[in-house]
Amino acid sequence: MEFTTALFYVFAAVMVLASLRVITAKNPVHAALFLVLAFFNAAGIWLLLKAEFLAIVLVLVYVGAVMVLFLFVVMMLDINIDRMREGFWGHLPLASGIGALIVLEMAAVLWRGFLDFEQSPAAAAANIGGTKELGLLIYTKYIYGFEIAAVILLVAIIAAVALTLRKRKDTKAIDPGLAVRVKRNDRLRIVKVEAVNQRAIDAANAEKAAAAAAAAAPKEAQ
Repeated sequence: MEFTTALFYVFAAVMVLASLRVITAKNPVHAALFLVLAFFNAAGIWLLLKAEFLAIVLVLVYVGAVMVLFLFVVMMLDINIDRMREGFWGHLPLASGIGALIVLEMAAVLWRGFLDFEQSPAAAAANIGGTKELGLLIYTKYIYGFEIAAVILLVAIIAAVALTLRKRKDTKAIDPGLAVRVKRNDRLRIVKVEAVNQRAIDAANAEKAAAAAAAAAPKEAQ
């Protein structure tokens, strides 16, 4: 077995395990981190296939931008995990049907690509293109889809901030307007305190003790 083949099996095994943990982890933050691990291993597989640009884009765009956005959204929403998992088995049939539909669609696309590659390998390889061709397609033919994706991400950020700033009874919040309008005297109050001499304190304590002893002496004599 060659070294690259062994690396492929290692990356593939870790990616499959990380993908399973994405859908089985109870904590959404842990699920997002497992998804980051799956993306890194997918990037390693792209590197083995000599698709360096796709590997770098996968790490920079998905791991560096999209997954960070997901983590911010999940952590700011303060999701109640126990309440979120209620009714899990009731939604399982619908979720399984949607998952099976997605798998069939991806299989159809991949099968069509394999058929084209078997019929004309040279044409299929020439159709992959490079960075320049990809940029031209994104900003010409697929410009509307690219802009729609950017708007969706922007709406997701605004929605996360709006959900975080909503008033809730179980959390403490401050009014940003009041924090901005606060004055100097409301933040800090300077109090003048006289200097304290430890020797004077000891002398005063000694005088009090002597006075107490003198007051107690006549009582004892009686």
